[in-house]
Amino acid sequence: MFQTFANAWKIEDLRKKILFTLMILLIFRLGAAIVVPFVDAKVFQEAMTSSEGTITGVLNMMTGGSFSQATLFALSVTPYINASIIINLLQVVIPSLERLAREGEEGQKKINRITRYAAIGLSVALAVIYYFLIKRYNALLYTKGFAGVFTAIVIILAYTAGAMLLMWLGEQIDSNGIGNGLSLLIFTGIISNLPTAAAQIITYLQLAGGHIEGEAARPSFYVLVPLILVLFAAMFVAVVFMNAAERRIPIQYAKRVVGRKMYGGQSTYFPIRVSLTGVLPVIFASAILSVPGTIKDFFGITGTWGTILSWFTPSHFGYAVIYALLIIGFNYFYVSIQYDPEKIANDLRKNSGGIPGIRPGAPTADFLKKSLNRVTFIGAAFLVIVAILPIIITITTGINISLGGTSILIVVGVALEIQQTLDSYMLMRHHKGFLD
Repeated sequence: MFQTFANAWKIEDLRKKILFTLMILLIFRLGAAIVVPFVDAKVFQEAMTSSEGTITGVLNMMTGGSFSQATLFALSVTPYINASIIINLLQVVIPSLERLAREGEEGQKKINRITRYAAIGLSVALAVIYYFLIKRYNALLYTKGFAGVFTAIVIILAYTAGAMLLMWLGEQIDSNGIGNGLSLLIFTGIISNLPTAAAQIITYLQLAGGHIEGEAARPSFYVLVPLILVLFAAMFVAVVFMNAAERRIPIQYAKRVVGRKMYGGQSTYFPIRVSLTGVLPVIFASAILSVPGTIKDFFGITGTWGTILSWFTPSHFGYAVIYALLIIGFNYFYVSIQYDPEKIANDLRKNSGGIPGIRPGAPTADFLKKSLNRVTFIGAAFLVIVAILPIIITITTGINISLGGTSILIVVGVALEIQQTLDSYMLMRHHKGFLD
């Protein structure tokens, strides 16, 4: 990877794209440090220390701590991502959106415009919720009279504008930079948590030797912390391997004679990636499981119902079980709406293609369905292991490192995507034309 970056830096066009991307990311981090007006960031941050297992905790992870610090980019690119997911799902049930999706480039432009409008609506809704959350934690400087109304308007507009600015910055990276803009912004937010993770590791090592005042020494941490670090490194390697893993189904095209020319007859394969869904099932599952904790935290629920809602926090084994089931369910659901084995089988038959040893039509569709289900199960099981393992480690050892399974999946996926993008640019650059 480092050699790829070194070679890319030598090419002027690529160097400009890389510098442009770094400039946009710098703007993102600067905005993530600007606190919105009329908010006591210190008070709000202290109140957010117990947000683990809530939707605010999930957003805080994806924003690199910007959410808990009440900064301009606190909402990150979450509204646009959610809007994109909603519009993609609606294409399955709304015929007009489905027709737009089939119209090619012009239809995609209209869908993108609809997605932006939906993102604005979600940004306003999230900004309003965020305002009331800040108000609940008594982190507002003004709450009464005209000053309170003006404060609410400024805060809501600021967070909405910040989310829209991030959406625009992501599009600028797509047009003039390297890689996917939104993915890179999330990647940068997660990477910014690395100093916090390093500080946590140092704290646990200090705790192992009893060097923290008021805390008893835990010598077992001298063994547990290095083992956990080795385990996280192994998870990184496994994620890299699984991102590249795929099931290749052989495809044979029949020979056709048209006039005096013969067409077809070549052999190829239909690839089915093990990580078909990427990190989406993990994000969906985290968002759903964060709802009970959010309700408990927002309304201050105690007693029996408070105890029940606390079961849906990462400190309980029940959370891990439900988390795993949701990941598997979302994995199968996403694959089912993205891949249609019957359509693939019909396309193969129309193009005189087929799978060796499998009859065309329904048998081919059944074979593809079985193959998809098997590969999907392997991918879902891997996602469960990566997502659940940090939770189990925290419950059993008491060691909580802020870099979780979701973060690892996103970071590795985006890093590999950037490398592939640079490799493709390098290949185009050194490709010899017909006249060379």
